[in-house]
Amino acid sequence: MLEAAVNGWLVATSLILAIGAQNAFVLRQGLRREHVAAVVAVCALSDAVLIAAGVAGFGAVSALVPWLGTAMRWFGVAFLVVYGALRFRAALQGGAALMPAEGKRAPLAQVLATCLVLTWANPHVWLDTVVLLGSIAAQFDPWRLAFGIGAATGSLTFFSALGFGARALAPVFARPRAWVVLEIVVGVTMWAIALGLALGG
Repeated sequence: MLEAAVNGWLVATSLILAIGAQNAFVLRQGLRREHVAAVVAVCALSDAVLIAAGVAGFGAVSALVPWLGTAMRWFGVAFLVVYGALRFRAALQGGAALMPAEGKRAPLAQVLATCLVLTWANPHVWLDTVVLLGSIAAQFDPWRLAFGIGAATGSLTFFSALGFGARALAPVFARPRAWVVLEIVVGVTMWAIALGLALGG
């Protein structure tokens, strides 16, 4: 059972380690010190729900509703294109309004709505949690539950470290130019993911 849990933790952490739309958003909120706990909680809880669905074999739903994957993919493409454009616009504004201790804080509802869309409308998140983790969990019978708990714990650990650990980079982002670079990187990341989805990635 312990081996299954450890493997779940390792697999989940390795899958979400690469910078993606969700991770870039958590990092940005951490640097802004804006609703970090709420964002981390939403990401970790969402992953836990999706992991549970995968462990329970929910991936078979895609076979029953063949159009669901396509609809999610194009919705994700549209959202990522718009969100990436907003990041480029923020970069063009010079980054001064993005200082952690200055500027107007975004409303919690708006931040959480963006976080939810970046998570639930991202086919890559579904692929990693429901499909991949779900199929790997099947290899650990009868300890699939332990594997799922380990995977969910890995997600919580990663997002907590990313969101709250971003504060250590605060001295670097005390300069507007650093924020401009971050916004450009996030924008490029969003558009690259959107392109990959549009091409059927």
